Amino acid sequence: MPEISPPNQAPHAARVGVVASGIVSPLGLGLDETLAALREGRDCVSPVTRFPVDHSRCKSAGQVADARLAGAEKLHPRPERLHRVARMMILALGEALAQAPGFHPELTVVGTTSGGMTFGEEYYRRLKGGQASLRQAASLIANYTPQKPVMDAQEAFGVSAPCQVIANACASGTNAIGHAFECIRSGRYQRVLAGGYDALSELVFVGFDSLQASTPERCRPFDRERSGLVLGEGAAILLLENLEAAKGRGAKILAEVIGYGISTDNHHLTQPDPSGSGARQAMEGALQSAGISAGEIDYINAHGTATPFNDAAEGKAIVELFDGVAVSSTKGMMGHSLGAAGAIEGVISLLALENQFLPPNINFRAGDAGLPLNVVANSSRPAHLRTVLSNSFGFGGTNASVILRTVKT
Repeated sequence: MPEISPPNQAPHAARVGVVASGIVSPLGLGLDETLAALREGRDCVSPVTRFPVDHSRCKSAGQVADARLAGAEKLHPRPERLHRVARMMILALGEALAQAPGFHPELTVVGTTSGGMTFGEEYYRRLKGGQASLRQAASLIANYTPQKPVMDAQEAFGVSAPCQVIANACASGTNAIGHAFECIRSGRYQRVLAGGYDALSELVFVGFDSLQASTPERCRPFDRERSGLVLGEGAAILLLENLEAAKGRGAKILAEVIGYGISTDNHHLTQPDPSGSGARQAMEGALQSAGISAGEIDYINAHGTATPFNDAAEGKAIVELFDGVAVSSTKGMMGHSLGAAGAIEGVISLLALENQFLPPNINFRAGDAGLPLNVVANSSRPAHLRTVLSNSFGFGGTNASVILRTVKT
């Protein structure tokens, strides 16, 4: 097992705490529902109802019912203008802010991929059918921009922090957490909102289906008979703060972000480098950033999309770098929420640390021959966790890893 040298950083780099989080996903609305679903290993993938899938191989996805988002309308002055993903962001941000009174962010960093793509689809179809008035067109175009759901969420709670949007394929959510971490660690900021969002879009759904990356069967991360991913949706927010400043104001510290690593393998537009070099470099970078060895990681929330190439490459990198660490992908339960995945899985990693358990990798039967991963198969289990690593790897070979650790008292 290789030793990771200490990071090259300023001797007085700030420590970064997580003081609150909020989440909306197919697993549930809020932290309590999400935790219950994780403990049960609940399969929250269901037949797609938002748009027709008659001509698609894949007919299922992880979905958030519109009825569950209705509470967001009471929190915004103009609820009739809200895109459904803005409602997700409002609920996630509201849950996080409610846990951290006195948290006033100086910056917001959010990852996403398709943004308001569903509004773009509707706008195009209305134009084609001659149904879009100029008034309707303005609303559709306004909601198409990727910063709009973030702006809506901030407006709902009187937050006026500048917003940075990261669109870096499926690594976006983890990039957002990592960038926010670096902003505070550098001393430039004290408090940053970090997270991600994405909503199911017919264009994206059909695109993945056309690539045959989606499966008509169950999503089986790391299973030797895996046949592809299913898509999901959701939003998640983490409130990051200078650790000493948070302690100084009496805030509860849920965990500490201690490392962040990125890489780009430039192997293929949609396939990872089969050697796993990109994934390994991102994880090594995170370990170096944290100044810890691979042996100190207690659990890995893997990217684990259940596509043949991704799981093989990521699994190879994990086996080469770690020795028997517990690994699971939670995407089998909720689908792959693209730009939101890293943020959602960051919150899941936080819940695992807070509640001392390993989230399950459902639908698992047997792993790849010659790839001895310690998969948390099918059922959650209690564990003593201090340090967890969360991976997000995207199309084009864009890779990101972030490390969370419990805070010593």
